Amino acid sequence: MSAKNVEHKFIVPNSVEVRDYQINLANQAKNENCLVILPTGLGKTVVALHVIADYIAKGNGGVLFLAPTKVLVNQHYEFLKNTLAIDDIVLITGEDLLAKRKKLWINSIICATPEITRNDIARKIVDTNQFSLIIFDEAHRAVGDYAYVKIAEQLSGLDIRILGMTATLPSEKEKAKEICDNLHIKSLAERNDSSPDVKPYIQETDTEWVRVDLSSDMKIIQRYIKLALDQRYTELRRNGLRLSDNKSLSQLLNSRQFVLKQNLRSAKPLFTAIRITYALNIFEAHGITPFLKFCERTRSKKGAGIKELFETDQNFTRAIDLAKSAQANGIEHPKIDKLVEILRNTESKVLIFSSYRDSVDVIRKQLVEMNIAAEILIGKAGKTGLKQQEQIETVQRFRDGITKALVATRVGEEGLDISEVNLVIFYDNVPSSIRFVQRKGRTGRKDRGRLVVLIAKDTIDEAYYWIGKRKVKLADNMGDKITKHLEKNKQVMDDFF
Repeated sequence: MSAKNVEHKFIVPNSVEVRDYQINLANQAKNENCLVILPTGLGKTVVALHVIADYIAKGNGGVLFLAPTKVLVNQHYEFLKNTLAIDDIVLITGEDLLAKRKKLWINSIICATPEITRNDIARKIVDTNQFSLIIFDEAHRAVGDYAYVKIAEQLSGLDIRILGMTATLPSEKEKAKEICDNLHIKSLAERNDSSPDVKPYIQETDTEWVRVDLSSDMKIIQRYIKLALDQRYTELRRNGLRLSDNKSLSQLLNSRQFVLKQNLRSAKPLFTAIRITYALNIFEAHGITPFLKFCERTRSKKGAGIKELFETDQNFTRAIDLAKSAQANGIEHPKIDKLVEILRNTESKVLIFSSYRDSVDVIRKQLVEMNIAAEILIGKAGKTGLKQQEQIETVQRFRDGITKALVATRVGEEGLDISEVNLVIFYDNVPSSIRFVQRKGRTGRKDRGRLVVLIAKDTIDEAYYWIGKRKVKLADNMGDKITKHLEKNKQVMDDFF
């Protein structure tokens, strides 16, 4: 059965196939401010295209398409240029100078990054009345002081249709409500992998949880780091802080305000405990080199307890010494050996996710030593990051099959069209439903997909695995809860008027 293509006077012939679920979601989004929830790889941008084409056809005015990163904005810009039968489509990022941006802001369709949009609206070089439709891609970011929130505020009161798009709602109800309230969302348009009209377009993804044991050398280092942490917990409890036994980073971070206001003598052990917990998490999930690099960076900072931790704490300094000699002996993390084993038996391209930049470098180096064509995809932050153009070129080489393995940080999770990948590996676990769904959505679109999750036994990896699993389950039911919340809001507004 050959796929039919969309016929619309503003959509380039034969550029987009007809998919009922995309058209149905778009029809819902045309009628009121809507949040479209559709798993990664199922064409949220095509849903946006249907809505945009409809708005142009009605002669309603301009369209603003926002996405969180320059690479993602560039991808949307290229997609619209190839599919929309209209000439004045432009791309605006912070790399354009002010004089150039002033001219660009008067085009019909604008793809832009949030920070520059917020700032240019504040500078009054954007006529906000020109827009009839604004699209917030990766809309789950519209919380706190992220630029999306300010932009929605700057445009409130104007006659502008809002379309938000995300792969999944957060697992916390308050956060999900905050996104909808901030973006003035009136309804959700939701599909998932098991929706009947989506099923024909996806393949099953087989998930394997691969557990590895820390080596005996690593277990000794782990024990010394934990002894250093125990010492701080003992001190904090002696000072009257109520801390549970699960030693989580979140409970330490949540204690900061209280300690700084009412229990100052606990400040030094608390901030030291936070640093040690970070160090332990990195050590357990990522191994020797990332742990030592984290310690180097921390040591060079100013802060309470840093000197003591790195110079006189016998447990912590012992852990560092042992890690240095392990590194000299070529020991990293058993996950690396497992990764090598998986890739030796794999013909296809593979996408490897690691949340931590230092371990991305370690993984790539190891793969290159095995003669596997591997590259990294990281954000722009700092001197070592990849600039926008470099990120675009890296993704293109992977799509073209020049690169076999792409090792990516978070920048590879959000929306990027990294093409068909049948094997995705999580080098570490993330305690977030959104990031889990985004990572997983990179496989199983055209062929049966395979997802391998590496877990180091008795470490933070296992804890994050269970947290992530629980949150994905909660996020699955969040749509119904938020729909009830929005209907209630509607009722309140109707009663008010």
